[in-house]
Amino acid sequence: MKNFILRFYIAIFASFSLGLSINAQTRTETFAITNARIVTVSGAAIEKGAVVVRNGLIEAVGANAKIPADARTIDGTGLTIYPGFIDANTSLGLAAAPAAPQRPVGQVGGGQLAAQTSQPQSNSNYPDGLQPEEYAAGKLKAGEAQFETNRNAGFTTVLTVSRDGVFNGQSAVINLAGDTVSQMIIRAPFAEHFSFTTLRNGQYPTSLMGTFSALRQMLLDAQRLQTLRQAYDKNPRGIKRPETDKSLDALLPILNREMPIVFNANTEIEIVRALDLAREFNLNAIVSGGQEAWKVAGRLKAQNVPVLLSLNFPKRTAAASPEADAESLEVLRLRAEVPKTAAKLAQAGVKFAFQSGGMTSINDFLTNANK
Repeated sequence: MKNFILRFYIAIFASFSLGLSINAQTRTETFAITNARIVTVSGAAIEKGAVVVRNGLIEAVGANAKIPADARTIDGTGLTIYPGFIDANTSLGLAAAPAAPQRPVGQVGGGQLAAQTSQPQSNSNYPDGLQPEEYAAGKLKAGEAQFETNRNAGFTTVLTVSRDGVFNGQSAVINLAGDTVSQMIIRAPFAEHFSFTTLRNGQYPTSLMGTFSALRQMLLDAQRLQTLRQAYDKNPRGIKRPETDKSLDALLPILNREMPIVFNANTEIEIVRALDLAREFNLNAIVSGGQEAWKVAGRLKAQNVPVLLSLNFPKRTAAASPEADAESLEVLRLRAEVPKTAAKLAQAGVKFAFQSGGMTSINDFLTNANK
């Protein structure tokens, strides 16, 4: 089962990568790696073959791949070329927001969204953290040291998005190579990301129910704004011009199923709420995290919602003292069940792929995938 899961992951989230250090100049030239062992994933390994790359794209792979006359040849004798992994949950290349205390989900406090006192940015009527228009590609920096760490672990491509706020904003899919941001970006925006968390400094929402209600209300407001605009465009006579709101505008592609929404949800109740919203608003939803996704595998399958399954498994917490209470039965059960989630989703026919889930060491990725 372990090997099946790993193959399943690679089949969904793999891009062909070279197990070599290739500088940025090769993006605009043609080169061929010859005499190397090539693991193709889709078929048997090629024991001695060539990979031809032109302008940063793979042109040919095979035992008898034709080498262009203008190609720079690299002898790969003794080397193995593997598929490169894609990590669908990172914040690589994005500056972290200043640290500030957050209330735990479930703590009481705060007011209503409409009564929130804040300084809106741009033409948004919503505070920081409730601004889905945040654009990861606009904050991306090339040349980060962490890129090389992830490349060395076998990752060539990642999805990157902020980890701050209830709305994390719009993600970007990027390659971990390139001297400039424009060279790195594959697709931006890719999806909108939403977390079941709370805002800082006691701002609403300060509870799981408030977070859920805030998202639902904003989706309703965006629907209403779209309806008003459609009526105005059809016949503006006697109708006030609809307002412009950057945050609500950012939700329209989600409501129109032009962009998926990724719900960062680990617990059963979070996943159920995400599925309820997806059904109510007919959203193209993806669940990310999914530690308890096995509990609702039937609904995930029925609604055709895929899961980006976190490999950042719960770990045993160090006891504060010898007299400290032992971990609860619920925590022990969670630690035992989470590594089995992938197998249970596969058995239920739920589409899934692995992601790192913010693990502190990316080198643990394959170790946990094999559990």
